[in-house]
Amino acid sequence: MTKSGNGTGWRSLFSRRAFLRGSGAAAAATALQAQVAAAADDAAPRVIRGATTVTLNVNGQQHPVTIEPRDTLLEVLRYQLDLTGAKPVSTDGTSGACLVLIDGKPAAASDTLAIACQGKAIETVENRGIDNPDAVVRAFVEHDATQCGFCTPGFVVAVRAFLARHPQATEDEIRAGLNGNICRCGTYANVVKAVLAAAKGGGNG
Repeated sequence: MTKSGNGTGWRSLFSRRAFLRGSGAAAAATALQAQVAAAADDAAPRVIRGATTVTLNVNGQQHPVTIEPRDTLLEVLRYQLDLTGAKPVSTDGTSGACLVLIDGKPAAASDTLAIACQGKAIETVENRGIDNPDAVVRAFVEHDATQCGFCTPGFVVAVRAFLARHPQATEDEIRAGLNGNICRCGTYANVVKAVLAAAKGGGNG
């Protein structure tokens, strides 16, 4: 193309091309920003309001439960699944009476949100056997490691988790390892005897 007499034709052509390139880049950038924003929304934690139905894996079985975001695992276990072994002694779990196993690790059910337990394996003291109790439960009975029994379920769960990590534990290690569990009847000496007996009897499997 030849330049016009006033020299505006070439500059006008250049400006149109630059404008089109700029418009295409802007559109692409806008589309990319939309994709990034959508990905961020997908990755962000989902906010749940009101009651919702979820499925919890408790003692090897799938249980549909209806919960609200504020419901604790302890509340769901006791009042929906009728698993009352874990006890509501302290709201912050410091007594150890509400212990359960979540993916094999001890956790206080009273300060664990039920909504956060989806997809995890939850085990309560009821899974230690009633008609056919395991070695830890038998050792607690044989060594009279209970009085009122209110703290016993938490101790049994704690001992099971402890022996899985320390199958040859000494008495000092047992006392330190179970330091988070409180017995208001003061049967600690018998609890230690029960744990030692369970360890020696192969109750750590």
